[in-house]
Amino acid sequence: MDPAVLRDDMVDSLEHESKGCVHSDAVSVAMRAVPRHEFVADERGAYADRPFERFGTRVLAPSTAARLLEALAPDPDDSVLVVGAGVGYTAAVIAEIVGDRNVQAIDITRRVVYDARENLASAGYGGVLVDCRDGADGLPEYAPYDRILLEAAAVSPPRALVDQLAEDGRLVMPLGTHQQSLAVVEGGEVTDRLGGVAFSPMLVEGEQADTPERNRTRREDREYARRDARRRRGWEQSWIDWDEGADAGRSYED
Repeated sequence: MDPAVLRDDMVDSLEHESKGCVHSDAVSVAMRAVPRHEFVADERGAYADRPFERFGTRVLAPSTAARLLEALAPDPDDSVLVVGAGVGYTAAVIAEIVGDRNVQAIDITRRVVYDARENLASAGYGGVLVDCRDGADGLPEYAPYDRILLEAAAVSPPRALVDQLAEDGRLVMPLGTHQQSLAVVEGGEVTDRLGGVAFSPMLVEGEQADTPERNRTRREDREYARRDARRRRGWEQSWIDWDEGADAGRSYED
């Protein structure tokens, strides 16, 4: 079947009241234009509303991507940063709205970065810059951004991302751990929560899928350090009577 027909069917279903994920003309037109099959190997499955796994990262279902895009609400010519490039599909839809030269995307996993670059170029959005970075650090070289989309969960808005927003900018992210909500952050504060979501946590260096050695992650190292700091040393143990030991030592010397 013609991919354009499959795209129209996909977006029609997302606009239907049973899902209600797509509300705006901008997102509707953009999702109908972006060839999703360039980002997902299975051409027909690419337009099914279900997630995929690729190179250890999750490819969002179209309905989930639509929720993010509607919350982000980018305007033409906005400068946008996507944190968690994945296969590049979300960045491509944003590029369709704001122009590919106005979109930067980062991912902590190098193999995913290469894949996203190839997919975006094949789909006609080669102007999107995709770089390998720690998501918590953002991409300050191109800041400030009118919009930042974080496609991974965090317990609080990452400070670096908030700092890289323009004065009236907007950050959209999954907020929380086990119970997450899709949050809108403006002016450094959460201004709206748009229902529940379930995203993997944002990775730090050492946790990405292509790391050669993962015996212990940096997050685990920090936890071990905290435990070690709380662990009492010998001289802090209450059951040792150090005064008595000192007295015994002096009597022995006498």
